[in-house]
Amino acid sequence: MTSLEFTSQVQRISLTLRPAALNLTRDADDAKDLVQETLLKALLNKDKFKAGTNLKAWLYTIMRNTFINNYNKITKRSSNIDSTEYFQYFNTDQNYITHNGATSDFVVRDINEAIASLGTDYRTPFMMYYIGYKYLEIAEKLQIPIGTVKNRIHIARKDLKAALQVYAPVGASAADVSEAAED
Repeated sequence: MTSLEFTSQVQRISLTLRPAALNLTRDADDAKDLVQETLLKALLNKDKFKAGTNLKAWLYTIMRNTFINNYNKITKRSSNIDSTEYFQYFNTDQNYITHNGATSDFVVRDINEAIASLGTDYRTPFMMYYIGYKYLEIAEKLQIPIGTVKNRIHIARKDLKAALQVYAPVGASAADVSEAAED
């Protein structure tokens, strides 16, 4: 499929994206933005589209994933708790505050040891994910399937939770900590 054919098919299908975007966003302006962002991503990633597959479904998937990512960004930003009214009760005079750096040093050392104890096959994808790489980027850099990347990161997290169980909240079982970390 040539670029011209791809672009004309995307343009033809773009008219059907608007109602679905409106259904997702419930706002006309946000729907327009979502369709525009979807089309931009599709055109920038046209090399990833495989000829003979369903272009309309591919565009809808891009739109849905874009909507979900934007929604997650918004909810993470707005989930901060405003606790400024409680700060008035804190004594902010530095003369009265002591810090026990030894405890945090122990924790950091234990975390670093737990990470170091992971096998290289698990540590490398986990650390790449931790510093901000996306699954697909990790898979491409390490030249392994994306499913393997996800599995290795999952196993690394599970092993780290088990190794750092001593830092779990008092009264929490391993299952409770595991469920909380998954959220």
